[in-house]
Parts: sequence; C-alpha cells; structure tokens
Amino acid sequence: MCSIRNLLVAAVVCTAANVTAAQAQIKVGIAGPLSGSQLPHGEQQEIGALKAFDHLNDEGGLLGEEIVITSLDDACEPEQAKAVARQLVSEGVIFVVGHVCSGASLAASKIYEEAGIIMISPASTNPKVTDEGGPNVFRVIGRDDQQGRIAGDYLADNHSNSNIAIIHDGQAYGLGLAEFTKRQLNKRGVIEVIFDSYTPEQTDYKLIVDKLVDAKINVLYAGGYQADIGLILRQVKKELPSLQLFSGDSLSTVEFLFMSGEAGEGTYFTFGPDMRQMPEAADVVAAFRDEDAYEPEGPTLYGYGAVQAWAQAVQLAGSLQPDSVIDALKSGSFDTVMGKIGFDEKGDVTGLSAFVWYVFGKEDYVLVE
Repeated sequence: MCSIRNLLVAAVVCTAANVTAAQAQIKVGIAGPLSGSQLPHGEQQEIGALKAFDHLNDEGGLLGEEIVITSLDDACEPEQAKAVARQLVSEGVIFVVGHVCSGASLAASKIYEEAGIIMISPASTNPKVTDEGGPNVFRVIGRDDQQGRIAGDYLADNHSNSNIAIIHDGQAYGLGLAEFTKRQLNKRGVIEVIFDSYTPEQTDYKLIVDKLVDAKINVLYAGGYQADIGLILRQVKKELPSLQLFSGDSLSTVEFLFMSGEAGEGTYFTFGPDMRQMPEAADVVAAFRDEDAYEPEGPTLYGYGAVQAWAQAVQLAGSLQPDSVIDALKSGSFDTVMGKIGFDEKGDVTGLSAFVWYVFGKEDYVLVE
C-alpha cells in the first residue's frame, strides 16, 4: 500500500506504481487547492480520498479493475478550476473528488457534466453547487443556507444587544455564507452595524479593521477562508481585544491558529459533525494515526466518505456508466465513515446531522457542548 505523507507531492506516481500494464484501469481525479491559502483543506481532502482509493485497491480495486488517481491543484480559483476540469476530461477520468472551494466547484461542474463525469465535493457548501449543478453533481457536506440559519439564530439568541459586524471576501463561499447569516439575523429582528467586504489574500487588512474599530464592534461574523480571517482577527484584536469572532466551516483546521495566533483562542465556528468521533470511522482514523502519523481533521474523512459512496454506487449499479452510477447514488444508501448516507434528487447528502458549533482552544478546536 502506498503510504500517505503530510505533504503529498507524488500522489499519481505513488498510485500508479501499484498498477501493471496488463491490468484494466479506472481513472479518477482529485481536484482542490494544493497551493495558496486554502492548501490545508486541499491537502486534507486529497489525503482522505487517496487513503480511500488506496484501501479499495488493496481489496482488489473496483469491479475487478485497478484505480488510478490524478490529483490536480485548482488553487481555489474558478479559472484554474476550469483548466483542471478540462485536463481531467482529457485524461479520461470518470469520477472526481472535489472541488473544495464553492467557486471552483461551480466553475468546473458544467465541464464535468458535459463530459459525463461524476463529481462529489467533500467541502463546497454554497447552495448553488447543487441547486444549479447537473445530475452529476453531489456533495457530502451541508449547505450554507443551513449554516447561515444556524449562525444567525445563535447571534440573535446570544448577542442581540452587541455591536455586530458581518464581513465577507466577495467570493461564492464567503459572500453566500455572510448573506445567509445576515438574512436569518435580520429575520430575528437584529440588525448588524456593518455589512461589508474585504479583499482576500492580503497581508494588511487595515481598511476593514479600521471600520470595525471605528464602529466599536464586539461581535464579528466573517464569511471567507481561514487564512484571511485569521489575519484580520490578529490585527483587529490589537485594538478590540474583547471582540468575539464567529465564522463557518472553512475554519475547521488548526492552521487557523497559526494565522491568528493567540487571538484565535475562543473563536466559534460551524462545521459538520466531527467524523473522527463516529464509530464507523474508528478503523480508518486508527489507520491514519498509526500508519501515517496523520490526524484526519477537517474534510479528510469527508473526502474518504465521498469515495466510499461512489464506489458502493458503482457496485450497486454493476457498471461504470455514469447514468447508472448517478441513479444508484440517488436511490441507494451507503455505509461510510460518516455513517449511513444517501443523496436527494439535487445531489445534497442525506443522513447527516446539521452543522454544529466548535470553539478553538490553545491548540485545537472542540465541540461546543
């Protein structure tokens, strides 16, 4: 079996080494950010999916054929995601795990649809991914209209008398999450002091920080990605040390604490269930920890589960033909590290509990009891 390292730079070579020229091959892809600020989540998705494919190959492959993986970097950028999708089409893949970022998934999904390629995202939460995606599009994570409703309710229940600001990075994920949170907060009769955007991928966020300081914000909800949010928090807490940060599932990595430093302690965020706690995941979690010295946080096990669902749908269909596999995905139920799941007609996952709250301590995040 190919070992999985913390930094995967030779995924294709590693997998291909198990395949002889005489064996039939099933070509699959993994697409996500393997560079830039979203590298942590991209690596987590990749590591989870590779481990699942590796386990399938250890058991004889799928329908008697060996699985060969191509893993590509979309940098969390829509245009690069399109280029990645076209390359995967040209290489003849039939299934893609990805993408991570909602904007990338939205950009790539139509290309996959035209080519008859099934994609299952472990991390893209914008509702448009499945609302506007074709029959080939699935995800094993919840939606931001759910996540924003939970966030808006929490802020209304606990911080209705605070100076609340909602900020976002203007991208598909961050903007959508901020808008859904604002919508629910306002529905509850609470109006934020600031609703504004910031430019992502900066080192200095003085413009948005000054606005927050001038308005004496003490509760901040941020829609965007963990690197930007961590730096904004680090900078704003120098002026507003008692500010409380809330955010979404992009913070589900300890990398957030590297960006925010001590300012990140006490930050609340929503994410799906921590699959490391699922009894169905116990053996896989142990394999990651014992074989690879790797902690499967964030979307790692969601990536693993996406592969499991697809592979079981192929077995249920008895075929690799996309229409048959799509029908099986939408009609079947699948035993995964996430428990028993299925998919509705849109491709949204069923069988998972809603988003829940986590809070950061000094070194990691824990479930809010």
